[in-house]
Amino acid sequence: MAAGDAETLQPLFQKENIAPRLLEASQEQWSQRAYDQDDVGRSFDLGRKLESMTLKDHRRVIVVVVDSAQVFFDDNIEPFDARIVDCRDEYGNPAPLRAKTFQLQAANMSISVDVHLLSGKSASLEVEADASVESLKQRAQRALATGRGMLLNSSGEVLDGAKTIKEAKLKSGDELRFHVKQVQLKAKRHTIMCSAFAALLHDGSVVTWGGDGNNGGDSSAVQDQLRDVQQIQASYGAFAAILGDGSVVTWGDVHSGGDSGAVQDQLRDVQQIQASFAAYAAILGTGSVVTWGSAAHGGDSSTVQDQLRDVKQIQASGRAFAAILGDGSVVTWGDAAQGGDSSAVLEQLRDVQQIQTSGFAFAAILGNGSVVTWGIAGCGGDSSAVQDQLRDVQQIQAFCGAFAAILGDGSVVTWGDANRGGDSGAVQDQLRDVQQIQASLHAFAAIRGDGSAVTWGNAGCGGDSSAVQDQLRDVQQIQASDRAFAAILGDGSVVTWGDAAHGGDSGAVQDQLRDVKQIQASRFAFAAILGNGSVVTWGDADNSGDSSAVQDQLRDVQQIQASDEAFAAVLGDGSVVTWGDADNGGDSSVVQDQLRHVEQAMLDDQYFFRKLLYTQGEKTDVGASLMGVQQLG
Repeated sequence: MAAGDAETLQPLFQKENIAPRLLEASQEQWSQRAYDQDDVGRSFDLGRKLESMTLKDHRRVIVVVVDSAQVFFDDNIEPFDARIVDCRDEYGNPAPLRAKTFQLQAANMSISVDVHLLSGKSASLEVEADASVESLKQRAQRALATGRGMLLNSSGEVLDGAKTIKEAKLKSGDELRFHVKQVQLKAKRHTIMCSAFAALLHDGSVVTWGGDGNNGGDSSAVQDQLRDVQQIQASYGAFAAILGDGSVVTWGDVHSGGDSGAVQDQLRDVQQIQASFAAYAAILGTGSVVTWGSAAHGGDSSTVQDQLRDVKQIQASGRAFAAILGDGSVVTWGDAAQGGDSSAVLEQLRDVQQIQTSGFAFAAILGNGSVVTWGIAGCGGDSSAVQDQLRDVQQIQAFCGAFAAILGDGSVVTWGDANRGGDSGAVQDQLRDVQQIQASLHAFAAIRGDGSAVTWGNAGCGGDSSAVQDQLRDVQQIQASDRAFAAILGDGSVVTWGDAAHGGDSGAVQDQLRDVKQIQASRFAFAAILGNGSVVTWGDADNSGDSSAVQDQLRDVQQIQASDEAFAAVLGDGSVVTWGDADNGGDSSVVQDQLRHVEQAMLDDQYFFRKLLYTQGEKTDVGASLMGVQQLG
């Protein structure tokens, strides 16, 4: 085929708005092709006939395009071909090409695929057929605004990032799943249990360590079932993992939901799981709910089962659950005192947008910006004293018996246990233009629009920041241990206040706290990641505040998460370094060789609940409500 012939073909592709790419094939490849009219017909079935035409030397060329950019001149007909399927002379007989090589403008076509997260969020992406799967995965990660992970095809097979789209046999209309990998640190602690960690690895398997073996630190009994794990949730003494097929695997303390055998056949197409102290609630794809674990903590939803339809989200207190339905109404179950009984406010629970919990009570934000509360009155279940102020509520922060609501004008309304921040009267005139709020066990800290900070609650536990107030300028974020706060400033330095034994005094490492990117907190200590990937720790040395034993390993740290008295750092190569109390996960040596290719770490949702346990005995009503937890296991 002469150059002029190739030029003659080019307008065909331009007319179809196809981006052309120049490809070559040898005369020998073409000459070896056997021509049969039936074969040609089958070729047409695979593609879209653009046009047939006669070239200058009377040879007739028919071009067929099938979604891609490659030309094949052998007997294999694959998807994504763009080929000359017939070449005949003026008498209709098959004719070889005269030139040793020829050039053809072939279609460099793209395909469109949909990529989904387990949450239901999705993105439609167009990709060239010769692009790599890895590039598609990176684009999906950005489009879905999520962490690193894997792409799976519709059969659940992991796609090889080194292959091209064509080699992976993807085609337009395919639905792919983006599998985000996480490390979820789910610590459980009381008189007979310590904290445990569960690490979700890149291949979907799980590694566990820490604790006493009864609270989830030992997953050996279900290890062969822990494949293609999508996410992990924890109660106070057990873990529950959602697999790629929507089923669930549980392990740990049987009294805390570690045994889901009674409902295993119902756990299909699970979309998300929530946990109270000792029970679980799973939302299925149908919008129904399956519960298991301690009945006293919400593990038995039989009395409201017929109401649990079209459930959109679930929130949990220590001993109860609250589900928001598609019509904006709410269904509750579990311990009546801690929010399991919402009958007193049922008629008000309409058009509910979100629900927050202080651990002992619930607060629901309605569509009109007002708030409805129920549960233990002294822990935020009764907001009547501030009800007329709760208008245009944008968000609510809650912790251990107190609530703080940010209004649309940037002011703040608080209620609940006054000793834990439920009374902000002393600083009310300063609570203006508030952007976000952080809470310790006994106090709150608010960041204002000008970068200053306002604190209230128990003075010795971070509620009084007067000693460092002039340093709290250009505050970017605040983190809290049980009884202290640490603020990162705009220049990367750190300011701390509160109980020194819980990290409120960072003087010993102050000169090292430069270019700080993020801070994580255990109960007694803080750990800061610097811009160079190293880590600085302070607080109680016996409870994770001293990382000197592993300091030389703490390089290229990407993120840190905490249990009660230990930290786990994920490095850039996906390995994990731990320190702190061994019984709380600070010693991962027994599984260290398995901790490879860890993708992401997430803060334990149950850390909130664990802290609630330390309040018992400090309040009579709370202490009484938690007595059952002491008997678990």
